[in-house]
Amino acid sequence: MKIKHLKFIGLLLVSSLLTVGCFEDLDDHPAATKDLNNFVWKGLNTYYLYKDNVPDLANDRFSTSEYENYLNSFSFPEDLFENLIYQRQTIDRFSWITDNYIELQQQLNGTTYNNGMEFGLVRFSNTSTEVFGYVRYVLPNTDAESKGIKRGDIFHAINGVPLNINNYRDLLSANNYTINLAIYNDNGTTETTDDSIDPINQSVNLSKSPYTENPIFIKQVLEVANQNVGYLMYNGFTRDFDMQLNDAFGYFKSQNIQNLVLDLRYNSGGSVNTAILLSSMITGQFTGQVFNTNQWNSEIQSQLNPGSLINNFVNNDDGTSLNSLSLGKLYVLTSKSTASASELVINCLNPYIEVVQIGTSTTGKYQASITLYDSPDFSGRDVNPIHTYAMQPLVLKTSNSIGNTDYNDGLYPTIQAKERYGHLGVLGDPDETLLAIALQQITDGGRISIQPPNSIEVIGDSKDFTFTKNRMYID
Repeated sequence: MKIKHLKFIGLLLVSSLLTVGCFEDLDDHPAATKDLNNFVWKGLNTYYLYKDNVPDLANDRFSTSEYENYLNSFSFPEDLFENLIYQRQTIDRFSWITDNYIELQQQLNGTTYNNGMEFGLVRFSNTSTEVFGYVRYVLPNTDAESKGIKRGDIFHAINGVPLNINNYRDLLSANNYTINLAIYNDNGTTETTDDSIDPINQSVNLSKSPYTENPIFIKQVLEVANQNVGYLMYNGFTRDFDMQLNDAFGYFKSQNIQNLVLDLRYNSGGSVNTAILLSSMITGQFTGQVFNTNQWNSEIQSQLNPGSLINNFVNNDDGTSLNSLSLGKLYVLTSKSTASASELVINCLNPYIEVVQIGTSTTGKYQASITLYDSPDFSGRDVNPIHTYAMQPLVLKTSNSIGNTDYNDGLYPTIQAKERYGHLGVLGDPDETLLAIALQQITDGGRISIQPPNSIEVIGDSKDFTFTKNRMYID
């Protein structure tokens, strides 16, 4: 199954003639800064979702000489890129540029440079600068697994340097580092005001290496009150694992599950194609009906057939039948790390079935991106061999079948609950905090509300150190 998208070559050749044909090639020097800047401007002028809101991207903004002077005013392509982003702190938090598209391509296919320790980063309050890390899960066959790292481990420093709001990115970006362990001390209360991180005299050295993560982390069936409940912890919408995802639903179908708990609390997104497939596997009774509608910038939107803007529920993936469950209710576990394609699934299922969201509000990313290369049509063909720059700008925003979009503050849970860092529990265990709430809802059906501590703030996670954090992309 492939979603409907632009026919890149035809549209872009027309668009290039209409919008930037008046600008001659600036010079013949390979990978000169203004050549890279030329690529940045043209790509954003053609595709950027918020083009209409950025005056410097208007088709008639510059004469030829003004255009060249404008490009020359930026010393680095990254500077020009940021100058053209619309409301970076609030609206477009997610467009980015890279000087290494080879690594980008690997990560979009699920391969990262990884030591296997997937972690969250936390500070106690907005006024505190101190940060600690907690291990969310450990990937199999990695350095972290071999060193005995486990879910719930706490670290307060890297290479002996205490983590804070200003240094954690640099310290955790290294390929090799030592984590200094600690204990989360809640002092025997449910309040967080008296909690502390107590260092212990123990450290572990970790090394990163190329790793391809299977996003299907846990797949199991639990028997609860004479019901078969499927539990799927799914950590990334990765196209290369769509067949395994369908197999997982084949297993659920063979076990005749009556309910499904979909754990997306650590899933920061990925392929829109995969989001449509997953949603169609959860349901199955809505084939051919509207899953979502896409909205591009006004220039692209005007050139597209309205029907091409709609993605529908499907019953196959390029001819392979989907194992669909025909569920009318879904339990989803979320956190602030739940983003983009994960949010797309929740938002687009909501008009059709009851979605019980358990956890905290999500990231708030309803836009999708594509990879733009420095090539005649911005595709991955005939790419300029002189450099490896590429862009991943937001190019469209999504809405569900009833028009819900622009959820900048995230999707709010039905039942509010938070992980307890000192008592995380075992993922997939019926007593683990969030899963236990879902199972209670399934068996009791009553609505409960667990208020999370207000002072503890999750500020990031291990996926912040990859290109694909919070990405929702079209193929």
